[in-house]
Amino acid sequence: MAHPVKRRRIIKKRKSRFFGKWFKAVFSFFLILIVVISVFKFRDGFMYYLGFKTDKYANELSADERKLADIRIYEVLHKHDSKAIGFDVSEYQGEINWEQTYHIEEAFELSYVFIRATAGENRIDSRFEENWKGAKARQLIRGAYHYYRPNENSLVQADNFIKNVTLQKGDLPPVLDIEKLPKTQSIVRLKVGLRNWLSVVEKHYGVKPIIYSGESYYKDFLKEEFSEYPLWIANYNFWRNDLESDWQFWQFTEKAKIEGIDAMVDLNIFNGDKNDLLKIGLKK
Repeated sequence: MAHPVKRRRIIKKRKSRFFGKWFKAVFSFFLILIVVISVFKFRDGFMYYLGFKTDKYANELSADERKLADIRIYEVLHKHDSKAIGFDVSEYQGEINWEQTYHIEEAFELSYVFIRATAGENRIDSRFEENWKGAKARQLIRGAYHYYRPNENSLVQADNFIKNVTLQKGDLPPVLDIEKLPKTQSIVRLKVGLRNWLSVVEKHYGVKPIIYSGESYYKDFLKEEFSEYPLWIANYNFWRNDLESDWQFWQFTEKAKIEGIDAMVDLNIFNGDKNDLLKIGLKK
């Protein structure tokens, strides 16, 4: 007969092995479940990629990252194929061959573009003029945006945008891009500055500007005071598939590849179809 102490040790070891095996089994089950759910959730994207995609654009990202980004992009576009799809560009995209920018993922029409015009008090995007003309020639619905610098004078920033952007009938409302927190002023003063910019620009163009920001930034700092403005929200969450009802535009990825543009591009979905999009453009 085994000694009582030795017997307890044997029982303890058996229990330890049992719980170790049990934990591994449960962990493996949940890991497999997550993979199965992911494959099912993005099944159209996986089928599309396996059937049609090439690796011709896999240069900025690793091959696996490029595949995952393409699958995500296709899945979201496929789900929203009745909505207007567009993109946004700045000098960071380099020279653009606008005549090639007709589709994304070889299947979805691109109908509009937002173009960075200005930043801060005196910065003009070096490719704004050529991009603005190129988008017009390509017959894209176009919009211009200003990158707001919190630590610079808001009225001077508004003047910088107004001096450099002439909007025409059919163009989208001007956009205020706010992403950074101030370093030398309070949040209260930031909001005063944003309100100044929005008011001056609205008065000049006769249309309420659109606010662009990340979802968290908007909810934390802007929603309470600026909810009356149309929203263009950036959220790249892999698991998000839909726009919120109060989002006019949703920027859902920064990793798209479009024919005619060498660098990666942000993609956006409008909360409506192309006819709805035309209705928000300038009337005169």
